[in-house]
Amino acid sequence: MQDGFSQYVIPGHSSSLLLLLNVYIDMSTHANIMTKKISLSIEKTGVPFLKAGILICLLAGLPSAFSTDRKIVVAYNERPPYLISNADGSVSGLTATPVARAFKNAHIDYVWEKEPTNRQLQNIRESLGPYCGVGWFKNPEREKFAKFTKPIYRDQASILVANTDFKAPGNNLLTDILNRRDIRILVKSQYSYGQYIDALISKMKPTLVQTTAENISMIRMIMANRADFMFISEEEAAYSIEQAGFAPNELQLIHVRDMPEGEKRYLMCNKNVPDEVIEKLNQFIVFE
Repeated sequence: MQDGFSQYVIPGHSSSLLLLLNVYIDMSTHANIMTKKISLSIEKTGVPFLKAGILICLLAGLPSAFSTDRKIVVAYNERPPYLISNADGSVSGLTATPVARAFKNAHIDYVWEKEPTNRQLQNIRESLGPYCGVGWFKNPEREKFAKFTKPIYRDQASILVANTDFKAPGNNLLTDILNRRDIRILVKSQYSYGQYIDALISKMKPTLVQTTAENISMIRMIMANRADFMFISEEEAAYSIEQAGFAPNELQLIHVRDMPEGEKRYLMCNKNVPDEVIEKLNQFIVFE
């Protein structure tokens, strides 16, 4: 079967207007999200407007990407202590538990979907089914294409995980560290480290080594001297180092003096999650 419907043409008079209607039906499964594009070209004038209206009404009966009775996909990536998969298929942790509690108390159907962060971001931008990701920072760029609930958690201050060859300045100021031209910072591609760190990196333009890997693999890259240090929340530093196969004394954990309080984390959803769903969830999100 070819992708899309056949082209329907409703005859008109000599003067005609071509209306291109693109309908996207998002077909989701627990394993993947498939998008099917349906293109309908209608040539309409005069009396055929009625026929066109009837045809569009019939199409409205198809499964709709905007239907509010569909389960919301709630995406996560394994990231203790924030997000931890359980044997029964549920997810718990510092950011997962308040989200699960909010959905349950709001009586909103949802399904967990384990996906890498970059795929989550792509799906929030492009998927037409109701879709959310857990534990994202909010920034002006993301607010252009996503909706956010109330904050679900606030991090402790970020720290630096560095290899033992890296020498931090005696004053332990992040501004002085980033001002050095000889450092290499390992960062996740398309990832936000919070407004303070993002702004300093943008302003001071240090050398960045970008990766799509998660924290455990990134720590191994630091040990292999692929970069000098990486940013990580204090909550997950010890666990990630242990899971990477190293002892705490094989790496440096650097607390910089000018690092502000950690950023707030949110449930970030695409535009097809109705505002009333966001508002309902907000009634049951409590972390402060």
